[in-house]
Amino acid sequence: MVDIAEVTAAPSPDLLTPDNCALLLVDHQPQMFFATGSGDRTAIINATVGLAKAARVFGVPTVLSTVAAESFSGPLLPQLASLDPSNKIIDRTTMNAWEDENFVEAVKATGRTKLVIAGLWTEVCVVGPALSALSQGYEVYVVADASGGVSPEAHEHALQRMLAAGAVPVTWVQVLLELQRDWARVETYKTVTELVKEHGGAYGIGIGYAQAVIGEHAAG
Repeated sequence: MVDIAEVTAAPSPDLLTPDNCALLLVDHQPQMFFATGSGDRTAIINATVGLAKAARVFGVPTVLSTVAAESFSGPLLPQLASLDPSNKIIDRTTMNAWEDENFVEAVKATGRTKLVIAGLWTEVCVVGPALSALSQGYEVYVVADASGGVSPEAHEHALQRMLAAGAVPVTWVQVLLELQRDWARVETYKTVTELVKEHGGAYGIGIGYAQAVIGEHAAG
């Protein structure tokens, strides 16, 4: 029941903010991309890079991890590694990143309880840490379009499994706009609209058009 007297213009605590979440990017590596068949790999790369840039715009701490980078899977996407060269990439042998002590310590060091996770493959390297983090009390948001599985079925079934356990499905643009939340936040307005124009596809084209026709301060 709604108590009208208690209703206020306040956001839900379930929403992501720059101060309550951390981004975990897991195994966006060449060998993992080679076998990804759930969607267009270029689109997954675009979404992942857009997501990582969104985190950087808002100062969201990011944990980067690879699996067997030197012996099998290859290096992290250079577009991700170059965003913050000082951010140490945690390489593992475990398929489930949450079974690697260095990874978990890096997550704990962020101090955040909402974890935004994307990775390859959805059914292995995303499911593992997502379910593990959920079991330990974290809130988990899985970025579907910045993740990929070996087949559409593998990707979708993995998402369903995580959702059933309590994870929340999101997309990279959804995360970006949830962090911005208000077009009157001028300190990030321009950077966000430029990011959308660079990685937001048709949405970005629309912003470019609006700014050209209406003016540079046309809202997104």
